[in-house]
Amino acid sequence: MGSDDNGLHHVGHVVRDMAQAMERYRLLGFTVSAPAYPVLPDPAGGSDDLFGVANAHVHFPGNFLELVTVLGENVPSGTRPMVLDVPWDKRTRLAAAIRAAAADIRSFLQRFQGVHIVMADTPDIDRVASRLTAEGIGHGGVHAVQRPVDTRTGTRMEPARYLELSGVPEGRIGFAQNAPVRDQRVDHPNGAVGLVGCVLCVADPALSEVTRRYRACFGEARAGVDVVAESALADLLPGESPAALPAFACYAVAVRDLAATERLLRGNGVPATRTGPEEVLVPSSAALGVSIAFRQGR
Repeated sequence: MGSDDNGLHHVGHVVRDMAQAMERYRLLGFTVSAPAYPVLPDPAGGSDDLFGVANAHVHFPGNFLELVTVLGENVPSGTRPMVLDVPWDKRTRLAAAIRAAAADIRSFLQRFQGVHIVMADTPDIDRVASRLTAEGIGHGGVHAVQRPVDTRTGTRMEPARYLELSGVPEGRIGFAQNAPVRDQRVDHPNGAVGLVGCVLCVADPALSEVTRRYRACFGEARAGVDVVAESALADLLPGESPAALPAFACYAVAVRDLAATERLLRGNGVPATRTGPEEVLVPSSAALGVSIAFRQGR
């Protein structure tokens, strides 16, 4: 059983309308980067190939939230092109991978709008890949990418490496590794300081098997993912009922001052319910298909 993760690396919220999602997240008190999309330049001097997905980020000191949509579906003006500098012999393979990722996003949206991407942070992704292979856990191998990071001196591309587990019904699940960015811009009006967990809701008969799978892949901590049976969800997340199962019904964010966060949410007209002395819950109906738990940080 592995324990190669350092908690969550990022969570991907798949949305139909990027402009709407960015506005909603700003009402929730997050600072959202300008959306970006990948571009493969034509070495012959023709027009650039625009395809795949667009994403925007909510950065924290140690992890991030990602808003993702398919290009061409209500992508707002101001979306930044991110030119992918790749050798010609690798261009076809990369283009195929990006188009496959876009097809995944379309299939996720056919299920429901919400969180479909959860990645655990790891300090050694090659060790993770070797362990998973040795234990017979299917995955797609380690891939190298670049991701845009907003820093105090501007946006720059930073290297990252990731792998995804194979045949996972709840979405794109796996591990990611990247070097820390020391001057990253991480200020949020709601005081958010980082992702601290997710809730995965499954059908009651699947609870034991899915829990076993997450422990086998991620260790006892399960990358901060709590697997919950559908019958128990109402006790944990009052009023929530996923559109389909399995589904990530909630993600949790730590904040510096929960009382101040609650005042901001209510001041922006966002429904927020106290579910305990150290947690405020925003329902999925107000957050585009996933509930958000704001928790007092330590």
